[in-house]
Amino acid sequence: MIRIAIANQKGGVGKTTTAINIATAMAATGWRTLLVDLDPQGNASTGLGVAAANREYSSYDLLMEDAVLDECIVPTSIPNLHLVPATVDLSGAEIELVQYQNRTDRLATAMKNHAAHDICFIDCPPSLGLLTLNALCAADTLLVPLQCEFFALEGLSQLLHTVEQVQQRFNADLGIVGIVLTMFDRRNRLTDQVADDVRECLGKLVFESVIPRNVRLSEAPSHGLPALIYDHACAGSRAYMALARELIGRLPEERKAA
Repeated sequence: MIRIAIANQKGGVGKTTTAINIATAMAATGWRTLLVDLDPQGNASTGLGVAAANREYSSYDLLMEDAVLDECIVPTSIPNLHLVPATVDLSGAEIELVQYQNRTDRLATAMKNHAAHDICFIDCPPSLGLLTLNALCAADTLLVPLQCEFFALEGLSQLLHTVEQVQQRFNADLGIVGIVLTMFDRRNRLTDQVADDVRECLGKLVFESVIPRNVRLSEAPSHGLPALIYDHACAGSRAYMALARELIGRLPEERKAA
């Protein structure tokens, strides 16, 4: 199973929207897909229509070793897509994890040898705390949503520095599969300027596919649906399908066959 953390310590960059829709797009192309909601806000769980009453076990229970992975997985309305939901209990996990010696690799341990899915996306909280660190230690690679705004590169440099530290201390095999530009608005000259700067600095690490500002992407979560189901023909849905195709092309061939 390929494990991809979706992280950016800056909030409001389209991280959860990306997690929901790239997972849906991969499921739509036939991949057995798992989405782990590691954000205490639980927006990915809500956005996939999983009500709080249906979250008997959650990613909190997984981290606290109160339940195993199979017990935490719930189905969604999308074929091939399953979810490990988040609950409000997760908000206290940062403090509770401090007491454990293995506090950085509890998610990796919980997911070890899981073979029921082909790919797993981990939706991280907008911070670089222990929850995100657990995701980075469990992941094979990292996908970074980057909003097209002035301070984007500054936040990105901090995240990349954290990745280097994780590689040195915890997970030497952690890679970066790519950076996806989100909230792209061609009517705004600053958007083009930021996109050009990011591509100049990071080159081929940046996906060609960009995610536009799109009303349907914003509306879909309120209906408990990914945008790809809510309106498969909208610009945002088409962008995420293109991103999924590009992502598949970047995944190692040996892992695809595993």
